Amino acid sequence: MKRLFWVSLTALAVSFCALTGAAQAQATRTWISGVGDDANPCSRTAPCKTFAGAISKTSDCGEIDALDPGGFGGVTITKGITLDGGGGQVASILVAGTPGITINNSSATCHSDIIRNMRIVGLAPMGGAGTIGINIVTSSAPSAVILEHDAIFQFSQQCVYVNATQPQFVTILDSQFDLCTLGGLSVTSTVAADTVSIARSIFTTNGVGITVGPNSHVNLESSQVVTNTTGGVLANASTAKIDINESSVSNNIGYGIQATSGAIVNLSNTTVVYNLGQGLMGTGATLLTWSNNWVYGNNPDGTRTGTTTPM
Repeated sequence: MKRLFWVSLTALAVSFCALTGAAQAQATRTWISGVGDDANPCSRTAPCKTFAGAISKTSDCGEIDALDPGGFGGVTITKGITLDGGGGQVASILVAGTPGITINNSSATCHSDIIRNMRIVGLAPMGGAGTIGINIVTSSAPSAVILEHDAIFQFSQQCVYVNATQPQFVTILDSQFDLCTLGGLSVTSTVAADTVSIARSIFTTNGVGITVGPNSHVNLESSQVVTNTTGGVLANASTAKIDINESSVSNNIGYGIQATSGAIVNLSNTTVVYNLGQGLMGTGATLLTWSNNWVYGNNPDGTRTGTTTPM
């Protein structure tokens, strides 16, 4: 009987330690460092080496912060989380043959992901080994994604690709997207309704700067879409809509703004100038401008299909 008691007590102690270890493994905030180790608990004094190593030790709705510069590797996100590279340093993800970050948030409680202060690199110029910078494919529930102070470049497909089966609400602030072969940003959905709001950002030297596909609405504010090779802005579906305000779509090697198949484009306080192709192309689409836009120096400038009046 005494032996059975001690066996039971030992089993209970082992179970308690296992539960305690599991609880400790899921910290609200974890840390990574260029000189860290993924065998560490990812604490402030014993940081991990990579985002992939830290994310399994970070709770839903938690945060992973970079302590110092480093290359922290690609990661797949399946929960609500914040990845913060820290201001004033180089916190980088370099990948070959894969996306830099894949977001497929299946959390039942935390439907928001934040990627802040990051450099995400595909390793080679114009057609690099990395496929997509940030690939948003969430399928389990409507989700929000915030990209803030990020630089994403040198990918063989898109810098950012939104192609989820649940509605996505994406906010892009103060970020740069360049040297991505297929495009800086592509938003499309066959089922959901995706909304992307962009402010103070630049899309340069991509294939197409911004592509708006089916069931997608993009709002572009105080941003630049310049020197892209195929064209600046493309809205290419009957359920695609983009509103552009106080922005520049200029000096693109191809067209400036192209809308097809019943898409809707609204322009206000925007310059569409010096594109080597046609400035405004609205074949079968609705392309509306107010009287405060500048459209000149393109080849040719093109025409709007109607006017819009602010209220």
